[in-house]
Amino acid sequence: MELTLAHGLYGLFTIVIILTMMFRKGVVLPSLLGTFVIALVYKGSLVGGFTAIFNANLVAAQELFNIFLIITFMLALLHSLRDLGADERMIKPIQKTMINGHVSFFILAVVTYIISLFFWPTPAIPLICALLVPAAIRSGLPAIMAAFVIAIAGQGMALSSDYIVQVAPSLSAKAAGISVDTVADKAMVLSLITGILAIFLGYFFYRKTIRSKGDDQINADLEKLPTSTDKTNQSYSKHLPTWSKLFAILVPISLVAVVIFMMYTKLESGRMGGLEGGDGAAFIGGVAVILLVLTTVAFGKQHALDYISKHITNGFVFAFKAMGPVIPIAGFFFLGSPDFSGKILGAEDGPALLFDLVQSTQTFLPENDFLSAFSVLIIGIITGLDGSGFSGLPLTGALAASLSTDTSTLAAIGQMGAVWTGGGALVAWSSVIAIAGFCGVSVMELIRKNFLPVIIGLIVSTIVAVLLW
Repeated sequence: MELTLAHGLYGLFTIVIILTMMFRKGVVLPSLLGTFVIALVYKGSLVGGFTAIFNANLVAAQELFNIFLIITFMLALLHSLRDLGADERMIKPIQKTMINGHVSFFILAVVTYIISLFFWPTPAIPLICALLVPAAIRSGLPAIMAAFVIAIAGQGMALSSDYIVQVAPSLSAKAAGISVDTVADKAMVLSLITGILAIFLGYFFYRKTIRSKGDDQINADLEKLPTSTDKTNQSYSKHLPTWSKLFAILVPISLVAVVIFMMYTKLESGRMGGLEGGDGAAFIGGVAVILLVLTTVAFGKQHALDYISKHITNGFVFAFKAMGPVIPIAGFFFLGSPDFSGKILGAEDGPALLFDLVQSTQTFLPENDFLSAFSVLIIGIITGLDGSGFSGLPLTGALAASLSTDTSTLAAIGQMGAVWTGGGALVAWSSVIAIAGFCGVSVMELIRKNFLPVIIGLIVSTIVAVLLW
């Protein structure tokens, strides 16, 4: 293939973006500038450069808007449950099972994973930390171990697969040009291998620090916890104990039923048609909207029209804060894919800039599945150094498509590296800060506790992926 100046510029800006991530700086500016310069050179037109930079962001927004919607509706539902006090009712019965520090460690892992899988870790963590961490500490679990298991189960294991909300696999799949469910299924397996191994390694490494009830250090840990948490106005919920109890039961049952139905249709897809990828996300999003309507009406009655608007608005604000910077980054890497570059550049046959660059170097590299897998894993880890975990997924997805015929496996591996690193398990400038704050521990100490179990888990899951697929 013949490489052009546009190919060279694309490779240069890709390196600049990776280096910028390594220095923990934002990559939106080089992504936007790179899109403009490459389009300007490719089309030989200043106007073409301006239109391409807009089109790149528009195409990325169109492809990713379903992600914004699902985040919005799930977060709005969580806020409406908080109005009723149903979120606390869902959690409180679990406190009674925390009989000692060892049991509490694994209960925190399971509960954090399940709630984070449905509602994302960032909005779920305040609820978990406020209601379960004090009970776990009283049972003898050190605060640092509570923070460790919450970070691994939520920010790591749940977020790296993102199997229900499907933000991460959607970003990976869109950039790789493959269906979402192929990435999501493999990412789920790899996240479980990484997470379960990391949790058990952490328990093995730090189990001797677990105390017996009545230990003097327990009170010291409790005193470090925040004395207050952010609460939604509860002026109406105190009059609605019946509704609170009802939705504390109805919402978990509904969401579990959705997952069971989705799994059933996946297994019986030949007969039922299947609910995979975007259809699955749309299904759970639709269920969340109906639950949101019911909970809002139950809480507000005559105020429901205002409350539901407020919750959806807050959900959109959170979604755009979390995912907004990803749009220009995705636009840049979509420019390197022939599936999207035509729309961006206004051409019938768009160039495959990134794919051509990678293929041109393959003759100099040994064809080895392990080398490809660990290369994508390392690049994913590097992109995660920005503290986001999601901004690098367009890059790892695009690289996966250009490096191997088994694109979905490499995309899932890259997703593991990026999200486990930047999602809140391996870098201190990520949302792990919130976990450390709620648990009253040092964020740097938490990162040190996380590091070895997570790295071992990622290495093992990558090896399994190569051998299995």
